Amino acid sequence: MSSTPPTAANPAPVGAQDSQEKSAGSTVSPQHPGINELFALLAYGEVAAFYRLTEEARMAPNLRGRINMASMAAAEMNHYEVLRDALERRGVDVVPAMTRYASALENYHRLTTPSTWLEALVKTYVGDAMAADFYLETAGSMPDEVATVVRSVLSETGHSQFVVGEVRDAVTASDRQRHRLALWSRRLLGEAITQAQYVLADHDELVDLVMSGGGLSQMTDFFDRLQHTHSTRMRELGLA
Repeated sequence: MSSTPPTAANPAPVGAQDSQEKSAGSTVSPQHPGINELFALLAYGEVAAFYRLTEEARMAPNLRGRINMASMAAAEMNHYEVLRDALERRGVDVVPAMTRYASALENYHRLTTPSTWLEALVKTYVGDAMAADFYLETAGSMPDEVATVVRSVLSETGHSQFVVGEVRDAVTASDRQRHRLALWSRRLLGEAITQAQYVLADHDELVDLVMSGGGLSQMTDFFDRLQHTHSTRMRELGLA
């Protein structure tokens, strides 16, 4: 899962507006060890997304599509560098720190490898935005300096909007494509929730960070909201 959400035409990720209000009164210490874990998780997500996007760019039917994917890949590496620098300022070596999250994120990408260009587009638009929902809601309870880093790497790139037009055109022309991509989108949701649960179960410091801030104290409610925003994005793509 990468962490770059869709463009401004897409609804704001879950909790994004509330997060700006919470961070000012955060009770989480800037030295909380879970912050390093959050940055490391984000960093690996950016690197994994870079390689995924560069590989999937080869599936594009034309040069414009390859350029759009390449632009998004470049943005992912820029975000990785922000996280790397943030960890270095905290005295943490980014490579061993983020390696601990390789298994869960690589497993997600392995289980959601697109077989067509349209599947790649849907994954880019829908799948990555779900990751952004999770991270932004978590950032809402963090100290300002931490929340600023998280929001900066989840900033709008302006590159993924081309996905909407291509997917909507395809599903308008073919009910078969619409049904197939709708199933694919639901699969992305299921795998994203499963891997998020695995990450939280295997990393106590990250769980403690999330729970101490109270941002995701009601995990069931959060995953319900995730499904709601997922449905909104499916409608934007003409899949619901």
